[in-house]
Amino acid sequence: MKLIIVESPAKARTIEKFLGEGYAVAASYGHIRDLPGTAAEIPASCRDKPWARLGVDIDDGYRPVYVVSGENGKHVAQLKKLLKGADELLLATDEDREGEAISWHVLDVLQPSIPVRRIAFHEITRHAIHEALAHPRDLHLDLVQAQESRRILDRLFGYTLSPVLWKRVRTKLSAGRVQIAALRLLVELEEARLRFRSAEYWDLEATLVPASGEPFAARLTTIDGQRLAGSKDFDPDTGQLKLPRNRQGDGGARGVLQLDGDMARDLAAGAAEALPWRVGNIERKESRRRPKPPLTTSTLQQAASSQLGFTPRRTMQIAQKLYEGVDLGAGEREA
Repeated sequence: MKLIIVESPAKARTIEKFLGEGYAVAASYGHIRDLPGTAAEIPASCRDKPWARLGVDIDDGYRPVYVVSGENGKHVAQLKKLLKGADELLLATDEDREGEAISWHVLDVLQPSIPVRRIAFHEITRHAIHEALAHPRDLHLDLVQAQESRRILDRLFGYTLSPVLWKRVRTKLSAGRVQIAALRLLVELEEARLRFRSAEYWDLEATLVPASGEPFAARLTTIDGQRLAGSKDFDPDTGQLKLPRNRQGDGGARGVLQLDGDMARDLAAGAAEALPWRVGNIERKESRRRPKPPLTTSTLQQAASSQLGFTPRRTMQIAQKLYEGVDLGAGEREA
């Protein structure tokens, strides 16, 4: 019997329906071990160390101390029980940093004496599963080390900075290496919003109707070689044009003209009196439009929120269900 280990029990049930009797599919329920989260989880061998609370030996190359705690102990016991009846172990966790680390931890904890293979797939379909079984690979240890580095940094950052927040701001606040950087960006954007000074500028647009053909929109862009100022030409902190004003004192800058309401109305009146207009030149250019890239987790959440009004949590729940497959009846599922 071949034992396949994935992260979630729902995924395990779906995959099992695609395979014959020679396979058993079990779940690790995510990470089976982690850095100690409480004082009670700290191993006795390092409780007297100054770094024990961190769960990272900062005196020995930042070596992490992993523990199997809580419900994970039951999950490991179940996996070991299934492993006894297996002649091959297949690690089928997600093909990303976290998934690779989960497989490595499973391998390190179970210490199997049977052959071990790593398989990966990006959709839960019969074809994808059998294709993965036909093309096994080794564990990517660089991904494992990347996940371990991220986990250690999270712990060192959070456990060091969070107590400062408790003393200076409010208790039970958490600080993460990404969380704090994102907060800094939000603060800087809010400060920029508060500093913002508005500026008044006008532009001129018209709908032109040719003697034959469809009407089209036209916009005034230059006057006597001077480009009309737009939003990007103004300093958001002062509301003034970024370029130095010209000597004529006509409200413009070198090569850039800032229209006010009176100037815009005079131009509009003059344009109306000059009818009919004549097309002086037509330029045709080829352009290429690249297709939008595939959705990432963040862009999926943004699109679902703006177009459907979904919360990020609901979006991820739906995405997970789609990944695990939809029950079509008669033991078939479609992903």
